Amino acid sequence: MEGAEAEERRLAASLTARYSDWVVEALDELPGSFILTDPAMPGHPIVYASRGLASLTGYPPREVLGRNARLFQGADTDRAAVAGVREAVRGQRPHQVSILNYRRDGEAHWVLLHLAPVFHAADGRVLHFLAVQVPIAPPTSRRRTPPCRAARPPVVFAACREEARVEEECPCASHAGEVFVDVDKRGQDAEEPRVASEYEKEKALSTANSIFSVLNRYSKLTGLVVCGKRCDSVGIPALSSSLNLSLGRIKQSFVLTDPHLPDMPIIYASDAFLSLTGYSREEILGCNCRFLNGPGTSVEVLEQINQHICSEQACTVHLLNYRKGGSSFRDLLHISPIRNASGKVAFHVWVHLDEGAKYDFNGLTPEVWQLGAVGAVRVAVRSLSASGSLLRPSQ
Repeated sequence: MEGAEAEERRLAASLTARYSDWVVEALDELPGSFILTDPAMPGHPIVYASRGLASLTGYPPREVLGRNARLFQGADTDRAAVAGVREAVRGQRPHQVSILNYRRDGEAHWVLLHLAPVFHAADGRVLHFLAVQVPIAPPTSRRRTPPCRAARPPVVFAACREEARVEEECPCASHAGEVFVDVDKRGQDAEEPRVASEYEKEKALSTANSIFSVLNRYSKLTGLVVCGKRCDSVGIPALSSSLNLSLGRIKQSFVLTDPHLPDMPIIYASDAFLSLTGYSREEILGCNCRFLNGPGTSVEVLEQINQHICSEQACTVHLLNYRKGGSSFRDLLHISPIRNASGKVAFHVWVHLDEGAKYDFNGLTPEVWQLGAVGAVRVAVRSLSASGSLLRPSQ
């Protein structure tokens, strides 16, 4: 009995030591079927299982905690799919795959597995792996894909789909590769492979978005801070000197993000934004904008932002964000797509305004003042994209 209690405390500490004592309660409120695993612990065990996992698989959380995620596999689980997951774990990169899993009663079912590493924001270590399971509907019961464009799913505060780079081996590689490596034999007949729909892929990403927002918010309570990718400007396209010069003349606080790159990273930050947040340019280039979130940041507002970016629409929201030093501020945030000369979205501009500070808007409302920055960015991008001068010539 004492050994079992010690094991429970050890598994719980994997979460509470990194995200505070309240993170489990917050994760329990999220919908969907997902688990968190710890690659640094022997056997790469499951350290958290959502309530939705029981509905999907029949396994109550207590039965899966401490076990390897291979328990969901069976006789007809495709070994190539398992190998792909294993390589993603070893490479510390996100991965999506359709895979045949098994419920507790032995029944086979197809799921879309969305795997994503959880990184320590400061040193890039992998702390956990997130695995989201979305059931794949039979072809005859497919739902219509929402109007949201599938080619650009909501990734504002999401786990990234790829890494800008992976320079190092997983520091806990001895256990990392133990996830999804073996299959047991349950004697089930093989099913025809199913392909996940765009709706199911977007649902997996949306679920991951919500989970990462919670982990990021609660990790700040411990001073650790986690994110869905290594913040690194390597691999981020360098803007041309002409575009940098034009953007540098804009006095408002804003950043540009690239929706065509994994995790929608920041590729430009104005001086006013650096002054507002306390971060240096080197610290934030290549990062997703979620690093500003913290305790009290509204998940509903973040989802609203996701939806508008996905549909290429502008939005203005009120959001609680945080500076580098830990102080919070009420952020009047305007986000707008920026199109190039051919009409395609090239960037998104995020204009930030501290609602508690005093500004001279020259008689304008704060919202109109923000739109002035959007207009200036739009003019700079369109004029230079027509001549092919957005990026440095080598790119």
